[in-house]
Amino acid sequence: MPKSPDPTDRHVGSRVRMRRLMLGLSQTKLAGELGLTFQQVQKYEKGANRISAGKLQHISNFLQVPIPFFFEGLFDPSNTAKHPAGVPTPAHVSELIATSDGLSLIRAYTQIKRRGVRHAIVALVEKLAS
Repeated sequence: MPKSPDPTDRHVGSRVRMRRLMLGLSQTKLAGELGLTFQQVQKYEKGANRISAGKLQHISNFLQVPIPFFFEGLFDPSNTAKHPAGVPTPAHVSELIATSDGLSLIRAYTQIKRRGVRHAIVALVEKLAS
């Protein structure tokens, strides 16, 4: 029976992915910087493989964030607390930002200057979700 990834490893990996996507970097580019294959970066990002302290320091330097960035939200009680249906938790927000679609959506939305247009988009998305 395959072992499931450790929640901490998954969280750290998702934060690596989020930051990599924020900078517009490919897994291949990050892998090249780290002297790894892109498959190994995939395993890190999914939490399937644990990132060593030295490798995390290298990732931190290359992605231009402090090491605590990778652990933000991990020990936040609101990540595990019961929330009413439909109420996003910090973990949900991190999961959204860690996807290319989520990041693209946020980038595009924040570039819209007209408040009315932003409200219309939110209303449309809420309607589609219901």
